[in-house]
Amino acid sequence: MITQTDVPLSSTENTSYSTRILTFTATLWLVVATLGQWIFAAYILLFYGRPALTGAFEKWNRVLPHGYVEGDWKGNFVVGLHLLLALIMVVGGPLQLIPQIRKRLPVIHRLIGRVYVSAAIIVSAAGLIMVWTRGTIGDHTQQISISIQAVYIILFAIISIRKARSRNFKSHRSWSLRLFMVVSGVWFFRVGLMFWILINGAPVGFDSKTFTGPFLTFLAISTYAIPLSLILLEMYFFACRKNNFTLNIGVSLIIFLVTLIMGVGIFGATMGMWLPRI
Repeated sequence: MITQTDVPLSSTENTSYSTRILTFTATLWLVVATLGQWIFAAYILLFYGRPALTGAFEKWNRVLPHGYVEGDWKGNFVVGLHLLLALIMVVGGPLQLIPQIRKRLPVIHRLIGRVYVSAAIIVSAAGLIMVWTRGTIGDHTQQISISIQAVYIILFAIISIRKARSRNFKSHRSWSLRLFMVVSGVWFFRVGLMFWILINGAPVGFDSKTFTGPFLTFLAISTYAIPLSLILLEMYFFACRKNNFTLNIGVSLIIFLVTLIMGVGIFGATMGMWLPRI
């Protein structure tokens, strides 16, 4: 007796099946990333926000070298603004990617979008000022890489705005996703770092005191200067355009593997970095 499972799937059915898998893995990635970013948002709010409310700004220096400098109100204002807007972006970014909000609450979507894009540009500019005037941990490769990321953010934000104003919403969504990926670079760096430490059981390939070494050079370049997250997104776009069974399955497997790595990194960052500080 021949059952339905004995009948080979047609090429169209195969493609449809692989498209659903691609959509599922992309959705799973978004869910995990959203959870991780909102945990990071809670860390920013509690670690930096609580000292600000009590006037204990010097506690920022536990993580940010020279984050607070007594008497330098202009520089301190820039750092505080950077942190506040970073919090807004980490919370608002994933909200912009939820289809239900975009379709059912377009006014809210546009409002959050305007705040998000504006915050991205201001944070990037403030970040550049912080890196090159107050310094940061790490070497010049890390500083240059994160500066390149700031240029990406400003450029993608401007393009995203222009596409929305011209009502080219399909292109606007694509550039908004690209913006989200590069904006999340600092978060990807932390998650990648904690994944690496977890699987090795110790800092390997870098000096934890000077925060320099070959692994951190690779991580900075691959999250800031040549973002692997952006490459992954372009692979997803390409698979969606081609709608080919083999390509869909291949990209789905890569996205799923990246999601697993990201999940482990989020767990490591939460338990080893964010939670102990709050």
